Amino acid sequence: MHDDQYQAAMQHYGSLEDVNIQNAWLSIGSFDGVHRGHQQVVRQMVEGAHQEGAPVVVLTFHPHPAVVLGKRQKPFYITTPDQRAALLGELGVDVVITHPFNRDVAAMSARDFMAFVCDHLKVSHLWVGHDFALGRGREGNVDTLRRLGEELGYTVHVISPVDLDGEVISSSRIRSLLSEGDVDQAAHLLGRPFRLEGKVVAGDGRGRTIGIPTANIDIFPDMVLPKSGVYVCQAAFEPENGRVYGAVTNIGIRPTFDLQS
Repeated sequence: MHDDQYQAAMQHYGSLEDVNIQNAWLSIGSFDGVHRGHQQVVRQMVEGAHQEGAPVVVLTFHPHPAVVLGKRQKPFYITTPDQRAALLGELGVDVVITHPFNRDVAAMSARDFMAFVCDHLKVSHLWVGHDFALGRGREGNVDTLRRLGEELGYTVHVISPVDLDGEVISSSRIRSLLSEGDVDQAAHLLGRPFRLEGKVVAGDGRGRTIGIPTANIDIFPDMVLPKSGVYVCQAAFEPENGRVYGAVTNIGIRPTFDLQS
Protein backbone atom coordinates (compact mmCIF):
# COMPACT_ATOMS: atom_id res chain seq x y z
CA MET A 1 0.00 0.00 0.00
CA HIS A 2 1.31 3.46 -0.94
CA ASP A 3 0.59 6.82 0.68
CA ASP A 4 -1.77 7.94 -2.09
CA GLN A 5 -3.93 4.85 -1.64
CA TYR A 6 -5.31 5.25 1.88
CA GLN A 7 -9.04 5.82 1.88
CA ALA A 8 -11.89 6.65 4.22
CA ALA A 9 -12.39 2.89 4.75
CA MET A 10 -9.90 1.41 7.19
CA GLN A 11 -7.31 -0.93 5.64
CA HIS A 12 -6.11 -3.90 7.73
CA TYR A 13 -2.77 -5.55 6.95
CA GLY A 14 -1.09 -8.60 8.44
CA SER A 15 2.51 -7.37 8.26
CA LEU A 16 4.54 -4.19 8.12
CA GLU A 17 6.16 -5.57 4.98
CA ASP A 18 2.84 -5.16 3.13
CA VAL A 19 2.74 -1.36 3.43
CA ASN A 20 4.61 1.70 2.22
CA ILE A 21 3.20 4.98 3.56
CA GLN A 22 4.58 8.50 3.70
CA ASN A 23 4.11 10.98 6.59
CA ALA A 24 2.39 8.49 8.88
CA TRP A 25 1.03 9.51 12.27
CA LEU A 26 1.68 6.28 14.14
CA SER A 27 0.74 4.73 17.45
CA ILE A 28 2.22 1.42 18.58
CA GLY A 29 0.63 -0.75 21.24
CA SER A 30 -1.56 -3.74 21.99
CA PHE A 31 -4.86 -1.82 21.91
CA ASP A 32 -6.59 -4.95 23.22
CA GLY A 33 -10.24 -4.10 23.83
CA VAL A 34 -9.94 -0.63 22.24
CA HIS A 35 -11.27 0.75 25.55
CA ARG A 36 -12.16 4.32 26.44
CA GLY A 37 -8.55 5.20 27.15
CA HIS A 38 -7.49 4.00 23.71
CA GLN A 39 -10.44 5.81 22.16
CA GLN A 40 -9.52 9.17 23.67
CA VAL A 41 -5.94 8.93 22.45
CA VAL A 42 -6.87 7.77 18.95
CA ARG A 43 -9.38 10.58 18.52
CA GLN A 44 -6.70 13.15 19.40
CA MET A 45 -4.30 11.58 16.92
CA VAL A 46 -6.94 11.38 14.18
CA GLU A 47 -7.92 15.01 14.62
CA GLY A 48 -4.33 16.26 14.33
CA ALA A 49 -3.35 14.00 11.45
CA HIS A 50 -6.40 14.62 9.32
CA GLN A 51 -6.04 18.38 9.74
CA GLU A 52 -2.69 17.94 7.98
CA GLY A 53 -4.04 15.44 5.47
CA ALA A 54 -1.82 12.72 6.92
CA PRO A 55 -2.75 9.05 7.37
CA VAL A 56 -3.33 7.63 10.86
CA VAL A 57 -1.68 4.24 11.36
CA VAL A 58 -1.90 1.88 14.33
CA LEU A 59 0.74 -0.83 14.61
CA THR A 60 -0.22 -3.67 16.88
CA PHE A 61 0.76 -7.30 17.24
CA HIS A 62 -0.55 -10.84 17.35
CA PRO A 63 0.13 -12.88 19.35
CA HIS A 64 0.35 -10.36 22.18
CA PRO A 65 4.01 -9.87 23.21
CA ALA A 66 3.21 -10.79 26.81
CA VAL A 67 1.83 -14.15 25.67
CA VAL A 68 4.85 -14.92 23.46
CA LEU A 69 7.28 -13.98 26.24
CA GLY A 70 5.41 -16.10 28.79
CA LYS A 71 4.40 -13.19 31.01
CA ARG A 72 0.67 -13.84 30.70
CA GLN A 73 -1.41 -16.97 30.97
CA LYS A 74 -4.11 -17.85 28.48
CA PRO A 75 -6.99 -17.05 27.98
CA PHE A 76 -6.05 -13.46 27.44
CA TYR A 77 -7.66 -11.49 24.59
CA ILE A 78 -10.56 -9.04 24.96
CA THR A 79 -10.84 -8.54 21.20
CA THR A 80 -9.81 -10.56 18.18
CA PRO A 81 -7.39 -8.92 15.73
CA ASP A 82 -10.25 -8.29 13.30
CA GLN A 83 -12.52 -6.85 16.01
CA ARG A 84 -9.72 -4.59 17.18
CA ALA A 85 -9.03 -3.34 13.66
CA ALA A 86 -12.72 -2.68 12.99
CA LEU A 87 -13.10 -0.71 16.23
CA LEU A 88 -10.02 1.38 15.41
CA GLY A 89 -11.43 2.02 11.95
CA GLU A 90 -14.65 3.32 13.49
CA LEU A 91 -12.53 5.90 15.34
CA GLY A 92 -11.03 7.18 12.09
CA VAL A 93 -7.82 5.17 11.87
CA ASP A 94 -6.84 4.75 8.22
CA VAL A 95 -4.52 1.76 8.45
CA VAL A 96 -4.18 -0.98 11.07
CA ILE A 97 -1.19 -3.30 10.88
CA THR A 98 -1.34 -6.49 12.96
CA HIS A 99 2.29 -7.55 12.72
CA PRO A 100 3.25 -11.11 13.72
CA PHE A 101 5.08 -11.12 17.05
CA ASN A 102 7.63 -13.84 17.72
CA ARG A 103 10.98 -14.37 19.42
CA ASP A 104 12.84 -12.86 16.48
CA VAL A 105 10.87 -9.61 16.76
CA ALA A 106 11.36 -9.64 20.54
CA ALA A 107 15.14 -9.90 20.05
CA MET A 108 15.38 -6.80 17.83
CA SER A 109 17.01 -3.72 19.31
CA ALA A 110 14.85 -0.63 19.66
CA ARG A 111 16.81 1.10 16.91
CA ASP A 112 16.55 -1.83 14.50
CA PHE A 113 12.83 -2.15 15.09
CA MET A 114 12.12 1.57 14.64
CA ALA A 115 14.31 1.66 11.52
CA PHE A 116 12.26 -1.26 10.16
CA VAL A 117 9.04 0.63 10.97
CA CYS A 118 10.26 3.85 9.37
CA ASP A 119 11.39 2.04 6.24
CA HIS A 120 7.76 1.14 5.60
CA LEU A 121 5.83 3.99 7.19
CA LYS A 122 8.04 7.10 6.98
CA VAL A 123 6.76 8.12 10.42
CA SER A 124 6.42 11.85 11.13
CA HIS A 125 4.63 11.61 14.50
CA LEU A 126 4.79 8.74 17.01
CA TRP A 127 2.21 8.48 19.82
CA VAL A 128 3.00 6.19 22.77
CA GLY A 129 1.93 5.69 26.38
CA HIS A 130 4.02 7.19 29.19
CA ASP A 131 5.22 3.71 30.26
CA PHE A 132 5.59 2.31 26.75
CA ALA A 133 8.75 0.49 25.72
CA LEU A 134 9.77 -1.68 22.80
CA GLY A 135 12.79 -3.61 21.63
CA ARG A 136 14.99 -6.20 23.29
CA GLY A 137 14.62 -6.01 27.06
CA ARG A 138 12.21 -3.07 26.67
CA GLU A 139 15.20 -0.83 25.99
CA GLY A 140 13.17 1.50 23.77
CA ASN A 141 11.50 3.65 26.42
CA VAL A 142 10.17 7.15 25.78
CA ASP A 143 13.58 8.83 26.16
CA THR A 144 15.19 6.34 23.78
CA LEU A 145 12.38 6.74 21.25
CA ARG A 146 12.85 10.51 21.36
CA ARG A 147 16.57 10.14 20.64
CA LEU A 148 15.82 7.76 17.80
CA GLY A 149 13.22 10.22 16.52
CA GLU A 150 15.92 12.85 16.07
CA GLU A 151 17.81 10.38 13.89
CA LEU A 152 14.86 8.86 12.02
CA GLY A 153 12.79 12.02 11.59
CA TYR A 154 9.73 11.67 13.82
CA THR A 155 8.33 13.61 16.79
CA VAL A 156 7.22 11.71 19.91
CA HIS A 157 3.93 12.49 21.67
CA VAL A 158 3.56 10.94 25.14
CA ILE A 159 0.08 9.90 26.22
CA SER A 160 -0.97 10.22 29.87
CA PRO A 161 -3.11 7.50 31.50
CA VAL A 162 -6.86 8.02 31.13
CA ASP A 163 -9.03 7.54 34.20
CA LEU A 164 -12.78 7.22 34.55
CA ASP A 165 -14.50 7.89 37.87
CA GLY A 166 -11.10 7.82 39.57
CA GLU A 167 -10.07 4.49 38.04
CA VAL A 168 -7.29 4.21 35.47
CA ILE A 169 -8.61 2.45 32.38
CA SER A 170 -6.48 -0.49 31.30
CA SER A 171 -6.92 -3.72 29.38
CA SER A 172 -5.65 -5.70 32.37
CA ARG A 173 -8.32 -4.16 34.61
CA ILE A 174 -11.02 -5.06 32.09
CA ARG A 175 -9.75 -8.65 31.92
CA SER A 176 -9.99 -8.86 35.71
CA LEU A 177 -13.54 -7.49 35.71
CA LEU A 178 -14.63 -10.01 33.09
CA SER A 179 -13.07 -12.92 34.97
CA GLU A 180 -14.96 -11.75 38.07
CA GLY A 181 -18.24 -11.65 36.12
CA ASP A 182 -18.61 -7.87 36.42
CA VAL A 183 -19.62 -7.36 32.80
CA ASP A 184 -21.37 -4.06 33.58
CA GLN A 185 -18.20 -2.36 34.87
CA ALA A 186 -16.18 -3.92 32.06
CA ALA A 187 -18.64 -2.41 29.58
CA HIS A 188 -18.33 0.95 31.35
CA LEU A 189 -14.55 0.98 30.83
CA LEU A 190 -14.82 -0.38 27.30
CA GLY A 191 -17.44 2.18 26.30
CA ARG A 192 -19.64 -0.61 24.89
CA PRO A 193 -20.82 -4.09 25.91
CA PHE A 194 -18.25 -6.87 25.85
CA ARG A 195 -18.72 -9.00 22.74
CA LEU A 196 -17.91 -12.54 21.69
CA GLU A 197 -18.20 -13.68 18.11
CA GLY A 198 -17.59 -16.88 16.21
CA LYS A 199 -19.10 -19.52 13.99
CA VAL A 200 -22.21 -21.48 14.95
CA VAL A 201 -21.29 -25.15 15.22
CA ALA A 202 -23.44 -28.24 15.53
CA GLY A 203 -24.50 -29.33 19.00
CA ASP A 204 -26.68 -32.15 20.33
CA GLY A 205 -29.91 -30.45 19.25
CA ARG A 206 -31.46 -31.02 22.68
CA GLY A 207 -32.58 -27.42 23.14
CA ARG A 208 -34.88 -27.67 20.15
CA THR A 209 -36.62 -30.70 21.69
CA ILE A 210 -37.68 -28.64 24.73
CA GLY A 211 -38.71 -25.56 22.77
CA ILE A 212 -35.53 -23.55 23.45
CA PRO A 213 -33.31 -23.58 20.34
CA THR A 214 -29.67 -22.84 21.10
CA ALA A 215 -26.59 -21.88 19.10
CA ASN A 216 -23.19 -23.24 20.05
CA ILE A 217 -20.48 -20.70 19.21
CA ASP A 218 -16.90 -21.62 18.32
CA ILE A 219 -15.05 -18.48 19.40
CA PHE A 220 -11.58 -17.14 18.60
CA PRO A 221 -8.87 -19.03 20.55
CA ASP A 222 -7.66 -17.69 23.89
CA MET A 223 -10.39 -15.09 24.39
CA VAL A 224 -10.89 -13.98 27.98
CA LEU A 225 -14.36 -15.09 29.08
CA PRO A 226 -16.69 -13.74 31.75
CA LYS A 227 -16.96 -15.82 34.91
CA SER A 228 -19.00 -18.99 34.41
CA GLY A 229 -22.70 -18.23 34.55
CA VAL A 230 -25.74 -17.20 32.55
CA TYR A 231 -25.85 -13.68 31.10
CA VAL A 232 -28.59 -11.64 29.47
CA CYS A 233 -27.29 -10.54 26.09
CA GLN A 234 -28.09 -9.66 22.51
CA ALA A 235 -27.32 -11.95 19.59
CA ALA A 236 -26.83 -11.01 15.95
CA PHE A 237 -26.33 -13.23 12.91
CA GLU A 238 -24.41 -12.18 9.81
CA PRO A 239 -26.74 -13.90 7.32
CA GLU A 240 -29.59 -11.75 8.69
CA ASN A 241 -27.75 -8.46 8.10
CA GLY A 242 -27.04 -7.92 11.76
CA ARG A 243 -30.60 -8.43 13.02
CA VAL A 244 -30.45 -8.40 16.83
CA TYR A 245 -32.28 -10.83 19.09
CA GLY A 246 -32.75 -10.81 22.84
CA ALA A 247 -30.95 -13.85 24.23
CA VAL A 248 -29.16 -15.43 27.15
CA THR A 249 -25.64 -16.85 27.03
CA ASN A 250 -24.30 -19.65 29.17
CA ILE A 251 -20.58 -19.49 29.89
CA GLY A 252 -19.20 -22.75 31.25
CA ILE A 253 -20.92 -26.10 31.63
CA ARG A 254 -24.41 -26.82 30.26
CA PRO A 255 -26.38 -26.94 33.53
CA THR A 256 -29.51 -28.53 32.02
CA PHE A 257 -27.60 -31.51 30.66
CA ASP A 258 -24.08 -31.76 32.04
CA LEU A 259 -25.25 -32.10 35.65
CA GLN A 260 -27.61 -34.95 34.86
CA SER A 261 -26.39 -38.39 35.80
